[in-house]
Amino acid sequence: MVEKNKILPDLTDIGSEMVDLRDPRLFINRELSMLEFNYRVLEEALDDSLPLLERVKFLAIFANNLDEFFMIRVSGLREQVAAGVVETPADGLTPAQQLAAIRKRLLPMLELQYGCFWDDIVPKLNKHNLFIASYADLPEDRQEALQLFFENEIFPVLTPLAVDPGRPFPHISNLSLNLAVLMVDENQQQRFARVKVPQALPRIVPVHEMVQKYLGKRMSKRKVFVFLEEIVAANLEKLFPGMRILEAHPFRVTRNADMEIEEDEASDLLETIEAGVRQRRFGRVVRLDVQKNMPQFLLDLLKGYLNIERSDIYKLNGPLNMAQLFELADVDMPGLKFAPFVPQRPAVFSQGENIFTVLRRQDVLLHHPYDSFMPVIEFIRTAAHDPLVLAIKVTLYRVGINSPIVNALLEAQENGKQVAVLVELKARFDEENNIVWARKLEAQGVHVVYGLLGLKTHCKVALVIRKEDDGLRRYIHLSTGNYNATTARIYTDIGLLTSQQDLGTDASELFNRLTGYAPAAVYDRLMVAPEYLRDQFDDLIQREIAHAHAGRKAHLIFKMNALVDAKLIRRLYEASMAGVKVDLLVRGICCLRPGIPGISDNIRVTSIVGRYLEHSRIYYFANGGDDEIYMGSADLMPRNLDRRVETIFPVDSPEIKTRIVEEILAVQMRDNLKTRELQADGSYKRLRPKDGDEPLNCQIWAMEQARSGDQRSV
Repeated sequence: MVEKNKILPDLTDIGSEMVDLRDPRLFINRELSMLEFNYRVLEEALDDSLPLLERVKFLAIFANNLDEFFMIRVSGLREQVAAGVVETPADGLTPAQQLAAIRKRLLPMLELQYGCFWDDIVPKLNKHNLFIASYADLPEDRQEALQLFFENEIFPVLTPLAVDPGRPFPHISNLSLNLAVLMVDENQQQRFARVKVPQALPRIVPVHEMVQKYLGKRMSKRKVFVFLEEIVAANLEKLFPGMRILEAHPFRVTRNADMEIEEDEASDLLETIEAGVRQRRFGRVVRLDVQKNMPQFLLDLLKGYLNIERSDIYKLNGPLNMAQLFELADVDMPGLKFAPFVPQRPAVFSQGENIFTVLRRQDVLLHHPYDSFMPVIEFIRTAAHDPLVLAIKVTLYRVGINSPIVNALLEAQENGKQVAVLVELKARFDEENNIVWARKLEAQGVHVVYGLLGLKTHCKVALVIRKEDDGLRRYIHLSTGNYNATTARIYTDIGLLTSQQDLGTDASELFNRLTGYAPAAVYDRLMVAPEYLRDQFDDLIQREIAHAHAGRKAHLIFKMNALVDAKLIRRLYEASMAGVKVDLLVRGICCLRPGIPGISDNIRVTSIVGRYLEHSRIYYFANGGDDEIYMGSADLMPRNLDRRVETIFPVDSPEIKTRIVEEILAVQMRDNLKTRELQADGSYKRLRPKDGDEPLNCQIWAMEQARSGDQRSV
């Protein structure tokens, strides 16, 4: 087992009336909390009740999360150390202390990751005739097929790069897999070269397919796979004729990928972002992954070439870049995966009525992926072809590669609608994709803007303006998630379709703010960051505190992805101390410590990690019995509250409020299979059904509700 993150300091003296809520001991470090979330992902891979290939997928997600963590968070800490930054976050850890704590916490996780794969999952896959083989252990005919594969498909794209006084050590691109090759020439002189493993080819090569392709032979029912770098390493003589290969060892670097954009100095933000994406390849190395059997002299050689510290090196017990296990998880073996789930179409849209007719009558809640994303696509597509629609305005953050939403917007432009789209070019790791869509939209005459100076536009709003008999009417889609049909099948998000005119007016104000030079707008119903959201949220929590002092019902239920903001954490401590019951459903990072006597003993923090990525943000206020619910795009983090354009919208429909409370929040708070509860020391305890309790997985419950035909009309 991985040692839990026992970071709880001595708190025996802070449960007094004179407590200082700025005491660093009251806060969990953000980076360590992020690692704890990734450990919960790893726990899913360790869960032998899950289908085997789903466990493989969780291993890949764990590895992919670590890549992003190093590219952004660790690289930022490295820069702070280099710059001599002494300022600390609320928890009081210096950048150097954080880096040391990250490494200490991560090393046993990596041991567990590789042990899970080799010692548990692989032997079980073998029983299903799926094998991960070593090239050296393959029979001669299998090796022959792979040699032909090498000669025909690998060799032509390889570029061996020798390192000697006339040829400097080559640039190693971010996240690339490489071989460090040691050899001797005809004069017995030792030589060193780097070979990059081609990224355009499958990393996990299906041997059975190569045997059939190159030898015309069918293997048995076995599916056998070999890692690509083993094939390259076994055929290096063909790449270096006349040389004797002594050894070859894989290595992989992770670089700083956090772009710094000086927008006020960028005359063309689109071109600036494009240049920044290209520049990512050249960021400072923050991690070197090698296998444990790499000899020390070769490791020292790489360390010097890459200009890194010993603490940047991670020695791993197996293949590097486990994120590419997604390829293995995609193997066509349905019996080793979750049973497919088809998102359901809400009954309210099953009668063939025009979507605008439905929305004039009622608001509609969409809970993805249990509810289909198609009504959102149809909302835009119908507007694109409706002769009464005058204009469509949408914010796009992450839209995906083949976006039906963007295609519908292009159709709207062709049909003469006024179309305005805000494309957020700074959506991290989606920049290139968003640039492609921005150029395509602009080429078709769509009004494309890139948001406000210095702010990311993270809100999710679509506005349709339609000319009707009684005048102009606005139809709005507000959401917690992106306009991305792919992620809508694997993220849990909530959207609201409505024709409430006060919300429509606010949406118009928001778009005018985003696309024009209008000063900060005033909103009637929406809570918008960065102008208003922080103060409005603070006021709502203080109102709940006042209800508690007056003996009225006081209860906060916040469901979000992350809780980091120190000011609002202190306010939640105050609420707990006032007797407000606080339930926090925080999927990822949580810097608040629950369960401290006299301070946070009225606060419970849980995290759900399961088949779908919990992504919804719901904020419930009991408000003395007149409860209020808000949803939207913002987590309680400084970046969301202060440096992004975010929208939080109210829920007015009593039927929808009941559904949110009873079928989402209450069910998730009763989950006892996929829920982990945060302890005061920063560790998480996985919940299990108690004697007499029914096992409950909230995501399976929601799928069963959808499948049963219990379709809500809201």
